[in-house]
Amino acid sequence: MKVSLKTIPHISNKIAVDLAKSGVVKMTQGLDRVAAEAQKVLEESVKKEMALEEKVNEYLEENEEEIEFMLADERQLFFMIKKKLAPQFDVILDYEERFSDLAHKILDELYEEDLIHFEVNENRVKNIIYNAITSFIADSSEIEDAVMTKIRSYKRKFIPGTDEFEILYEKLYREEMSKRGME
Repeated sequence: MKVSLKTIPHISNKIAVDLAKSGVVKMTQGLDRVAAEAQKVLEESVKKEMALEEKVNEYLEENEEEIEFMLADERQLFFMIKKKLAPQFDVILDYEERFSDLAHKILDELYEEDLIHFEVNENRVKNIIYNAITSFIADSSEIEDAVMTKIRSYKRKFIPGTDEFEILYEKLYREEMSKRGME
């Protein structure tokens, strides 16, 4: 599953909480600084992918007539072009590899910024970060379903995309995260 800018603060908090709970890491400047540093790394990755997808869409738009003439599958073309351009944008398309790379980059940043200390193998700490990312993503769809069920249960109808809906969604999302010990 793709990581979105909207979920990054939640993933970052989970990384910080999981590191704190692990017992193998000592945080020198608290959870918030660790979460902020993780958020920076994750945002950079998502923005690179967004730039890649924007470039792919440009190619598709430039060749729209030819694509229609050839009756080509636009989604398949999108993926093929994305795969071809990914190295130029420093984007790893395989999610397992990407999350492993992100975990390593986050660990490096936390260590370089002197935000964490540990006396165990760095792979153990990297695995905590990796597991925080992947478990959040696995739980994310469950959380989204629970939030949408709650929103639909209200007598008053909220329209997706409105400010009111977004505020309520974010509030319920945070509550659901807290209930699950993820924030």
